[in-house]
Amino acid sequence: MTPNSILKSLPTRRRVWRRLSSHLVLLLVSSGTALSAPTLLNASYDVTREFYKEFNDSFAADWKAKTGETPKIDQSHGGSSKQARSVLDGLEADVVTMNQSTDIEILAKNGLVAKDWAGRFSNQASPYTSTIVFLVRKGNPKGFKDWDDLVKPGVQVIIPNPKTSGNGRYSYLAAWSHAKHAPGGSDATAKDFVTKLFKNVPVLDAGGRGATTTFAQREIGDVLLTFENEAHLAIRELGADKTEIVYPTSSVLAEAPVAVVEKYTAKHGTQALAKAYLDALYTPAAQELAAKHKLRPRSAEVLAKHTADFPALKLYNVDEEFGGWATAQQTHFADGGIFDQIYAP
Repeated sequence: MTPNSILKSLPTRRRVWRRLSSHLVLLLVSSGTALSAPTLLNASYDVTREFYKEFNDSFAADWKAKTGETPKIDQSHGGSSKQARSVLDGLEADVVTMNQSTDIEILAKNGLVAKDWAGRFSNQASPYTSTIVFLVRKGNPKGFKDWDDLVKPGVQVIIPNPKTSGNGRYSYLAAWSHAKHAPGGSDATAKDFVTKLFKNVPVLDAGGRGATTTFAQREIGDVLLTFENEAHLAIRELGADKTEIVYPTSSVLAEAPVAVVEKYTAKHGTQALAKAYLDALYTPAAQELAAKHKLRPRSAEVLAKHTADFPALKLYNVDEEFGGWATAQQTHFADGGIFDQIYAP
């Protein structure tokens, strides 16, 4: 190539280089956008997997439509108190969706969650509720009708561990409330009742899903005490020919509080995403989704549309019956509390 031809080709080469540079910049920008797509971690309790799997997909689609970003939402599940402990120990969850307030209060006391977390969302930051029901073998061969049937000799009751599972604590408190409000009932007769109940418990799993596995797949026990939504899920997965639900005359109101984990959202830069995520739980679409997964919606309008799915029963309130979760935890489930006194493995 002659010097003249080289000189003539320089403008062309510059244009090609500029085009390549432009494409490279666009590639880097697009790659950077993909890499910077926000990620959210929700630490939740055992039996909400299916609900949040569907809710996460819906929320991600809505967030993309509003912002152009496609968030990646990860889930962590386990016993409610075990999950709270995991977050305390360094699990960097952006939000927590638990099944009792003490598991969020402990995070607030340690500076991970705002002290006024319960007032930051409606209904004391509880977008849905549940209750404890009986899941029995098809045909109800032991004839379970109410709580008194669970303390009869020869009965095996499956309950998750109240020390690690909100499911287990709600079951314990529902049984206690039933006995206390029976004719002639008192705290003393309630303590005697739950002592008899846990003598009929052959194994304590750490969380609600583990207890379901013990009952449904390992076929241990005559009756499983579990959240209403978990009982319905077990029927769907096992088939209606395997198990059925028995509603006792009374149970406990199981509120499921949620909170932003301020410490980690600040670190991750996900404050707006985390708040929007929890706000979305209160939307009509999410409330309908909760009803679909047999979680009792807070929306009166949505709940009214699904009354057939949620039989009415007397629901005892933890605040009214036990002075709130902090008192119930200290009295019944703390080390040396009543549960430790009555339960011998």
